[in-house]
Amino acid sequence: MKWVASDLTFQTGHGKNDKQIFFESCVSGPPRVSERVAHRQSIRLGRTMKLPCPVEGDPPPLIMWTKDGRNIHSGWTRFRVLQQGLRIKEVETEDAGTYICKATNGFGSVNINYTLIVIVRPRFTQPAKMRKRVIIRPVGSSVRLKCTASGNPRPDIVWLKDNRPLVDEDSRAAAGGEPKKKKWTLSLKNLTPEHSGKYTCQVSNRAGQINATYKVEVIQRTNSKPILTGTHPVNTTVDYGGTTSFQCKVRSDVKPVIQWLKRVEPGDENKFNSTIEVGDHRFVVLPTGEVWSRPDGSYLNKLLITRAKEEDAGMYICLGANTMGYSFRSAYLTVLPDVKPPMTPVTTATSQGLPLPVIIGIPAGVAFILGTALLWFCQSKRTCSSSSSSSSSALPAAQRLPASNRDRPCPTLPTQPANGDKDCVSYEDYIAHQQLLLTQGGTGLAPKVYPKIYTDIHTHTHSHVDGKVHQHQHIHYQC
Repeated sequence: MKWVASDLTFQTGHGKNDKQIFFESCVSGPPRVSERVAHRQSIRLGRTMKLPCPVEGDPPPLIMWTKDGRNIHSGWTRFRVLQQGLRIKEVETEDAGTYICKATNGFGSVNINYTLIVIVRPRFTQPAKMRKRVIIRPVGSSVRLKCTASGNPRPDIVWLKDNRPLVDEDSRAAAGGEPKKKKWTLSLKNLTPEHSGKYTCQVSNRAGQINATYKVEVIQRTNSKPILTGTHPVNTTVDYGGTTSFQCKVRSDVKPVIQWLKRVEPGDENKFNSTIEVGDHRFVVLPTGEVWSRPDGSYLNKLLITRAKEEDAGMYICLGANTMGYSFRSAYLTVLPDVKPPMTPVTTATSQGLPLPVIIGIPAGVAFILGTALLWFCQSKRTCSSSSSSSSSALPAAQRLPASNRDRPCPTLPTQPANGDKDCVSYEDYIAHQQLLLTQGGTGLAPKVYPKIYTDIHTHTHSHVDGKVHQHQHIHYQC
């Protein structure tokens, strides 16, 4: 409860002894800010930040925090809402933004706004372009020194030469009479020996400072051809299928052209589209990679040979050239023979001998086919003979011929094929024979006999070796 003075007063006594009595009453209302706060807050990266929320009210207000319009809740692990404010542990760059503390009760609400700035120490953003710190250039050339950096707040950069700040006049002179155009890059044009020295960039903000130093050396042009330094390239030996390389170091006033050549062995000229003649030999030009500039002012190039083969062996030349001439040096590559055993070719069947499965399979197949044919032939013969005898014995006694007739020989029939089936007469042959007897006629002929004809019809099914199925019928007649 907050007691405040009311507008009601009472006066007692008269004259000097008059007294006024003030009555206070309990008053409720919306939340209000109890003290002044700094609405702009800053914190260094990685530290702990506390944002206060000094509000009071009757009834006590409910406190809620938001960041950039999003409610802060227990899922924000590094954030904790306290009665006195908001605590942020291990501040990150993403924590920068607008924070609002909102206090609400039944009578209204009040907000306290904060802008949080996370201070980040400067750092170089392109370190790969700053590796070359010693730069040697001839008179009249140019060079660019880079010190690109970032930070929060945005850092400032100051350039120094030999530990002395470069004033505007010096900067214009360093830039060849032109003002600097890029803050993070110092351009030196139309170099003279006076430009030689150490150039340092100092980058700083409220969180700290970083620096980088370049050494620039301006040399007089000697008007000489390139010189191959060191002992490279050197003779090299490599295993068959292995990887090796040749190196070539060249010193030159200006960036030279470095080219690799391989000598063409006599008789191999037709294997290449184009060759060049150096001395008494012909060479083929090989693909060349990038030429690297070294801190000592020389230039380096490498020739990589992978999966070495016998034809890679031979003499190689490194050729360095500029406008004043060229220099070269040679080295030999030896490729050791392949130690892997030669692949044994798979022998194929020749006319001198056949594979064992073929030798066994052909006779077995022939025997199987012949056996199947013979079995079918025997079954066919047995079936025909048995059918004739069984048909006669199975007739009823009333239908059988008399004994005298049975003993009498049958009329002579046409000669049958010599196939073994003597008891089988076709129906067509029997009719033809009967017609012949009728045409001959005469009293001298024996009485005509009209034997009863009984038919026996049955079907045979045969499966052949090649998978085909064959069916046929046998029709037997008996006189």
